[in-house]
Amino acid sequence: MNDQKKQIGEMFKSKRHEMNLSLKEVENATSIRMQYLKGIEEGTVERMLSQVYIMGFLKQYAAFLGLDGEKIVKQNPKAFNSTVENKDFDYGIGTLDVRNPQTSSAKMLPNAIWIVLGVVALIGAWFFARAIGLF
Repeated sequence: MNDQKKQIGEMFKSKRHEMNLSLKEVENATSIRMQYLKGIEEGTVERMLSQVYIMGFLKQYAAFLGLDGEKIVKQNPKAFNSTVENKDFDYGIGTLDVRNPQTSSAKMLPNAIWIVLGVVALIGAWFFARAIGLF
């Protein structure tokens, strides 16, 4: 199993070198973090991610390099079985956590100012209308 991972990783690495690309360039093009790309090339990515992400990243990386990711996965279905259980994916997608609670009060201040200005304008318009005899 380890040999399969290393062979796949070497294939990806040699193809990347053939294309004269750095890991940073691949990261920018695919939006796959460099540590995961490096993990794929070294055959250690299963320690970092669940199998769903491994297979997705493997196919995406393969497609970027012009390789057939589906074929690689079908020929080596258990090569990248993940040993990670319930690893939180650290992109923050779909989380309900408040990122910066201090900014919520800062966002309310301009709204409060506009509300106060609106009320003052309405009261001013009412007094102006009374002064010219509309009420």
